[in-house]
This record gives sequence, C-alpha cells and structure tokens, in this order.
Amino acid sequence: MDDDDFDTPWKEAVTHHFPEFMAFYFPLAHAAIDWSRPHTFLDQELAALSSDAELGKRLLDKLVSVYLHDGGERWVLLHLEVQGWRDRDFAERMFIYNYRVYDRYRRAVASLALLTDGGKRWRPSSFSYRLLGCTMGIEFPVVKLLDLAERLDELQQHENPFALVTLAHLQARQTRGNPHRRRIAKLRLTKLLYQRNWDKRRIINLYRVIDWIMRLPQALELRLTYVALQLERRCAMPYISSMERLCMEQWRKHGLEEGRQEGRQEGRQEGRQEGRQEGRQEGQSALLTELLRQRFGELDAAVCARLQEADLPQLSAWAKNYVGATSLDEVFHDS
Repeated sequence: MDDDDFDTPWKEAVTHHFPEFMAFYFPLAHAAIDWSRPHTFLDQELAALSSDAELGKRLLDKLVSVYLHDGGERWVLLHLEVQGWRDRDFAERMFIYNYRVYDRYRRAVASLALLTDGGKRWRPSSFSYRLLGCTMGIEFPVVKLLDLAERLDELQQHENPFALVTLAHLQARQTRGNPHRRRIAKLRLTKLLYQRNWDKRRIINLYRVIDWIMRLPQALELRLTYVALQLERRCAMPYISSMERLCMEQWRKHGLEEGRQEGRQEGRQEGRQEGRQEGRQEGQSALLTELLRQRFGELDAAVCARLQEADLPQLSAWAKNYVGATSLDEVFHDS
C-alpha cells in the first residue's frame, strides 16, 4: 500500500460503519444522535476549510451532519488521530478545526478525538488562552485506546466491529519487533472476523483496517494469506475477495524462495499443531494450489501433483498467468 493510501481503510470503515464507530468510542454522543434520520459526510467541505494551512499529520478527519433526538441539527467534527507519537499542537489543531467549521456554517460544532499513541499520560482535551479579560478555548472528549489494554478478552467477545479494530491496535503495539507473534495475533483476529457472520462488505472493510494496522514482513503475510484462503474455503463464504490481489502483489514483491524458507522455519518453531497444519504444504506451491481451488473448484490429482513438483520459475510463471486466467488451461498455458 502506498503512503498516500494509508488512510483509505480507516476512511472506508468509518464511513460505512459510522453509527457503530460512535457507539463503541463515544456512547454518550451516540445516544444523543437520532440514527433513524440520515447522517451526511461533508469531506469536501472540510478539505476546503483546511486547504490553506498545514494542520499536522493525521489519519482521518471527518465532518458529519447529524440530527439529534431533541429535533435539532448539529455539525459533528470527528477528528480521528491514529498516530504513535505525542503531538504538542494537537489540542490547538482541534480548536482551529472547530472554529473554522463554526465560522463557515454558524452552527454548533462537537469535536471528538480518538488517540492511539502509546503514552499513558498524554491526554490533550482542551486548548485555551486569555488576553486582556478575553477567554478563548475549547474542551473536547478524548478516547484513549491504551485504556482498553486490560480488557482484551472483552474486546474479543464484543459484537461491535470496532472492538476488533481496537484489539488490532493494541496487539500491534504488544507485538512490535516480534513479527512471528504478530502473525499469530493477526491470524487470531482474522478468525474472529470470520466467526462474526457479518455481511461481506463489513468483513472486507474491517479486514483492510486490521491488515493495515498489523503489517507483517511479506513472507509471513503470504503464510497468513494462505491460511485465510483456507478459512474462506472451509466456510464456503468468500468474504475477503481482495486476498487474491494481495497474494499476487506479495508474490511479485517478495520472491518465492524466501517465502518457502520462512514457511519451513516458522512451521518448526510454532507448536506442533500449527506446524502440522501449515507445514505440510510449503511455500508458494501450496498457496497457488489454494488460489486455484478458490477460483476453479477442486483440483484433480494430476494438477495437484504438477503443482507440487514444479520448480520456482515455473510456479512464478503460473502465478502470472493466474491473474487474468478464466480456466486452468490458461493458467498452465505455455508451461
């Protein structure tokens, strides 16, 4: 994923599941909003308000028009920070956004902040100044993901989809510098995602957020992709249709031999059960086999043997053919 696309998964998840986002992180505000009436995202308007100033690095800014239960209409400015460092200008930036929106629309504005950094004591929730008897400022509610670190079991059981997003953030911090532990945690989250029996769009949106948060070395990502494809096949519900694209991208970037070697090493290190399950079919031969099954159904013995016996250049050629293939003949063309 390019740097410019880092915010895309969060944007999709918050846009498509905004009521759930508010219910999980800001329940009091959620209770005050009349969700039977439509809410409207005003991203272009917000971009116009901030285009003339550098307001710092942030992942997501959302301006949303909502109706309240008391019959009134309010502009809600959702300023979501997903950064891992302390920003001394954060509260001032919230103030700037708030007064610019108010100046543009002359409506009351509620500014909300979600912080995902690792500092326990950094909790900016206000900005103000006094001058010659005049007071200006803002106080805004802040949610700190770190506060939920002691509730991991509860997050795993919670039905709100953003509980899993929170869990991904927390476990990404816990497994920093340990990619093998992170792969195990990410696989566990992927399985939880399947177990929820949510609709396809929700699964895809949330998986993309989790995938972005819990980035892995490409060899480990290939192994996790293979297991996820197995889960799809077992459930007979192809939720994560982007898996094939992800797999092909990683295949091209990483090379086959490193993935094969990583698979052997990790299979030996991580427990007998997982080693037996994933170690029997190594590297890219097993992954390409699973992809072919996903697209074309069960493979006969001759095709499976062909895949198992192929060398690395041949597997690479078949993988390239697979991207646009509509039949097995096209995959093995010119082999």
